[in-house]
Amino acid sequence: MNFNLALILTVLTAFTGVVVAINKFIWQRADRWKTASRPRQTLVEYCQSFFPVLLFVLIIRSFVFEPFRIPSGSMEPTLEPGDFIFVEKFSYGLRLPVTETKVLETGEPQRGDVVVFRLPADPSINYIKRVVGLPGDVIEYNAHRLTVNGETMKVDPPITARSPSGSIHQEQLFSRRHDIKILVPGGRENGRYVVPEGHYFMMGDNRDNSTDSRFHQVGPIPERFLVGKATRIWMHIEGLSWPDWGRIGTKIE
Repeated sequence: MNFNLALILTVLTAFTGVVVAINKFIWQRADRWKTASRPRQTLVEYCQSFFPVLLFVLIIRSFVFEPFRIPSGSMEPTLEPGDFIFVEKFSYGLRLPVTETKVLETGEPQRGDVVVFRLPADPSINYIKRVVGLPGDVIEYNAHRLTVNGETMKVDPPITARSPSGSIHQEQLFSRRHDIKILVPGGRENGRYVVPEGHYFMMGDNRDNSTDSRFHQVGPIPERFLVGKATRIWMHIEGLSWPDWGRIGTKIE
């Protein structure tokens, strides 16, 4: 079951805020507080305590940072299952909670950004991938070689038929360098794709174990489904093991 945390937080913040406002401008001014029932007094006391906290959390989560847990290995080796990351919400525009209506332009995704986005087929599900194609780009992917607008991205060391399963290589995506993981040297999901206007082409760094824009169930991602840019790992813990202190604070490149 998926819970809409943004909706729940917004409703709770609005409810406690309304109770605080009614108490301040109506009940207290009418001098009814002294004769108010105990349940009403309790309600007001709780709302006065929780409203500032809820409002603060709502503002931070909606406009500044949102925590996100990496659920799978699709972004290995950059991100591992069990990583907890911060997602910078203001990177690609400020959006209202729940409706996701953009109210202020602040920037656009660049090739190489690691981005959290809502799955268009089911917006209650969040994915995290790397931007490899911008609106209007022509993307070609063949035998683990990524080509953007006719320019093939360099991979070091080169991927060959002898590359072992699970090998790590560094891809030069124009001015951005990042690691990719290869499981099948021959490559999977090869093809040619044209990125529609207002959309972005996403791929996981674990190229043979990522359901991304190469697949029809994901496809190019419309701009309105972007959540934010992944910036840093703030915790890594998987199962009942101890946290991996070495990954804490790692910048996501």
